[in-house]
Amino acid sequence: MSRSLVVKVTCGAEDPERCNQGFTVAATALAAGAEVSLWLTGEAAWFGVPGRAEAFELPLASPLADLLAAVVAGGTVTVCTQCADRRGITADDVVPGVRVAGSATFVEEALRDGAQALVY
Repeated sequence: MSRSLVVKVTCGAEDPERCNQGFTVAATALAAGAEVSLWLTGEAAWFGVPGRAEAFELPLASPLADLLAAVVAGGTVTVCTQCADRRGITADDVVPGVRVAGSATFVEEALRDGAQALVY
C-alpha cells in the first residue's frame, strides 16, 4: 500500500511559522517518497498566485517559493475554490501546475485508503 499525505495550509503571512511548517512538511514528505497533495485555503490561497510565495519571508526557514515549486513538480497543489472566489483568484491567475478545486476533491483525497491528512 502506498501512503499519501494531504496537507491543508489555512494561514498566510499573518501566521508565518505555521504557514511555513505546512509547506515544509509537504515538501519533506514528497522527498521521502510519499504521494503529496498540498491544499492552499484561507489566506494561504494567495500563495497559488505568481509572486506571492516569493514575497513571503521567515528567518531561518526554507524559502516558501522553493517549497511550493518542489510540491508542484512532484505532487499536487490545489487552491480551494471558495477561498479563491472570495479573493477574486481564478484558475487563470494561479501558478502553472496549480489547480483550483473544492471540498469534494479534498474529502476524496483525505479519505483515500492509506491517506493521512494534516491541517496547518
